[in-house]
Amino acid sequence: DGKMERIWIVAPWHPIAEGLGDYFEIEHTEMYGEPFDIPPPDELVFISWFEGGEVFRSGCCFYRGMGKIFYFRPGHETYPIYYDKSVQRVIINAVKWVKPVKRPKPILGHFKQIK
Repeated sequence: DGKMERIWIVAPWHPIAEGLGDYFEIEHTEMYGEPFDIPPPDELVFISWFEGGEVFRSGCCFYRGMGKIFYFRPGHETYPIYYDKSVQRVIINAVKWVKPVKRPKPILGHFKQIK
């Protein structure tokens, strides 16, 4: 549909939002709207507003075990948004954020026998 999207940074303190202002815009993109059938995110970093009035949770963080997951909504093969400097900044920041942290791994299922 090629509508303009404004991506609001709703967690400016989050490492994925580093180097971004209050929002950034993508001139033409495919519109997505709520409801979005995913679990509630552990952290919401971005929310999108489209020129038609639709909104969408577009930057969601999840913690699973010792791992981190980042969902970033913008992107569609019709519109080359990955050339946008703000989108590139988000991707770089997200890769750094999800990078594994060195810490002791839990030992599961190996317990001393109870007498």
